[in-house]
Amino acid sequence: MPSTVPPPGLTLATALDRSEALGSLLQRLRASQARYDALAGLLPPALREGVRPGPLDDAAWVLLAPHAAAAAKLRQMLPTLQAALAQAGWAGPPIRIKVRPRA
Repeated sequence: MPSTVPPPGLTLATALDRSEALGSLLQRLRASQARYDALAGLLPPALREGVRPGPLDDAAWVLLAPHAAAAAKLRQMLPTLQAALAQAGWAGPPIRIKVRPRA
């Protein structure tokens, strides 16, 4: 029976890279962050502080807003944000805005 305990010294990043499913997840997380980095400068500073990149899949990329007012402002900015992503070479699924649930 193969051991499920990772060898000593194996970093989380290495483990993620070695697992196909986890590696795919890590790749999507990095792509989501890269998309956010490409458009973060377009967000007003107060909005930028609360908005977070969310999940990315074939259907959509999600921006997580801290509250409904921020989500409304992001929805107004969608054409500008989509254009910035296209200009940066991020063609792909549309942006969806969701309000981040309170912890």
